[in-house]
Amino acid sequence: QVQLVESGGGLVQPGGSLRLSCAASRSIFSFYTMAWYRQAPGKQRELVARLTSGGSTNYADSVKGRFTISTDNAKNTVYLQMNSLKPEDTAVYYCKAESARTGLNYWGQGTQVTVSS
Repeated sequence: QVQLVESGGGLVQPGGSLRLSCAASRSIFSFYTMAWYRQAPGKQRELVARLTSGGSTNYADSVKGRFTISTDNAKNTVYLQMNSLKPEDTAVYYCKAESARTGLNYWGQGTQVTVSS
């Protein structure tokens, strides 16, 4: 069973930055994609950023130029660097990994990000 553990959320002022981390219980090379999603109150969960094993990335239009997804393979960790945060970025952020072998998706427990003055 794969475990994903997110950390790094918190309260930040508008214009500030946070870096979210997602530590996987096995090598991230075993995943075809790793991604960050978010879900705001009363809204559907949405894709924020996605990284494939081939190195391709895609971002939601609302975060392009502000957020960056990256990995540290030695630590089996994927990051989401979030800059120029806005109140509308407030949500629970979830990490997702798609197994390259089975196609199964694994989710973390989520970490709260609140952008407010």
